[in-house]
Amino acid sequence: MDRILHTCRTVELSSAIFRPGHRNQFHGVRPVEIVLTLLIICTWSVTETYGQKFGIKSNALYWATSTPNLGLEIGTGKRTTLDISGGYNPWTLNREANRKLKHWLVMPEFRYWLCERFQGHFFGLHSGYAFYNFSNIRLPFRGPSSRHYRYQGWATGVGLSYGYAWILGKRWNLEATLGLGYVYTNYDRYDCATCGRFRGDRNKHYFGPTKAGLSVIYMIK
Repeated sequence: MDRILHTCRTVELSSAIFRPGHRNQFHGVRPVEIVLTLLIICTWSVTETYGQKFGIKSNALYWATSTPNLGLEIGTGKRTTLDISGGYNPWTLNREANRKLKHWLVMPEFRYWLCERFQGHFFGLHSGYAFYNFSNIRLPFRGPSSRHYRYQGWATGVGLSYGYAWILGKRWNLEATLGLGYVYTNYDRYDCATCGRFRGDRNKHYFGPTKAGLSVIYMIK
């Protein structure tokens, strides 16, 4: 009972942090702790359910943006799984130009496998929440002028995905996935220079690619 109450309190804390409009500015609870907390909760749930299979993964495409990332996928049924992935980028790429891609992201996805879970074709329904601080970087699907500003805000959305998983060995899998959907974001815009002039608060609605992955998976059970 004590362990269940502790887990419920952890979920309440995570829900407060992910609430739209709550800007933690990377203070208080650190993003790495948020992602690890969610992964621990999922792992605890799996260990309490006898016979469920799960794996730990990392997305190579996400690493290409200099973002460390980790994911956990849990078997929830004969053809269904729950995937929870997160990433955290704390780096300033160029201090003189104030160029950075700082953000943290948590993205859960429910998956239905056409044959057997963890192998072959699957379809997914995903959501997510991110807090970001981008500067001096041309943003995807935006004009060249986007690199002349710094954007700081949050985003959330929902989408559908398709993917395929290959079995490489007894405990190793390779997975490719692509998703499309809708994202809503609220942000403040500044000049790129450090402590640049505030240029306004804006909202943005986006339809298009919402995820892409080429992940290596290690199966635990």
